[in-house]
Amino acid sequence: MSDDQTNESPAHLSHAGAVVDKAIEYMMGQNLSSLAIASALLGGSMALLARSMSDEAIIGILTNAIGSVRSGELREHQDHNGH
Repeated sequence: MSDDQTNESPAHLSHAGAVVDKAIEYMMGQNLSSLAIASALLGGSMALLARSMSDEAIIGILTNAIGSVRSGELREHQDHNGH
């Protein structure tokens, strides 16, 4: 990954997050299931990462995500946001 990618500004990350939130809102309005939406987003994310990162770097990201699920961190974040 280039320095530009590793040093994304909070504004860029916030903007990208807002766009994804709107896309999810739109898909839910189309009565797509949560599983279909999440699967499409995950597949798209994996394809995007594969364009710019090594397999080992992607595995590291996925390992961190698995750790968040196992530790309960993912559910804690969900509970704090009222979802």
